[in-house]
Amino acid sequence: MLCPSCQEDLEKTIFYGVEIDYCPKCLGLWFEEDELRLAKDRKDVDLNWLDIDLWKEKRKFKITREPKSCPFCRLPLYEVNYGDSKIKIDLCNLCAGIWLDRGEFKKLIEYLRERKDYEVLNNFVKRAIKEFWEILAGPGPLQEEISDFLTVLKILIYKFSAQHPTFTKIISNLPPR
Repeated sequence: MLCPSCQEDLEKTIFYGVEIDYCPKCLGLWFEEDELRLAKDRKDVDLNWLDIDLWKEKRKFKITREPKSCPFCRLPLYEVNYGDSKIKIDLCNLCAGIWLDRGEFKKLIEYLRERKDYEVLNNFVKRAIKEFWEILAGPGPLQEEISDFLTVLKILIYKFSAQHPTFTKIISNLPPR
């Protein structure tokens, strides 16, 4: 497979426990379908419940300015913002692969950490309900959906403890049954 940016041969590597392809020249990263989510979840476990649906708004897809081709399919890649961030990533509409230029993975993690804080502070109840319903309806495997919901509950405990330390201290001092 060839790098979409500089046409060098891609090499395999293990990236946060996920085998991906990378370009040794420009240090871009190629993630096959679902590999970006897996690497993100292993990089920061507290982000496992926060996923961005890159395929939700296909009408916003744009062919990249400098022509980039999918390393796997050889079709043009589409440029799209990662969620509501300013980070532009490249997607293959056929194989669902994702190309990240050098440094974009780090930017995505930083963006998701900020997004996590926003979601916890502003949309927590709505997010908790959404994660609970995903246990019943998907889209992911049941075990992953339960893990996401438990992560959201863990964040609730931390948030509650930080906002109400006196109440938390009273609860923790109650005798066990």
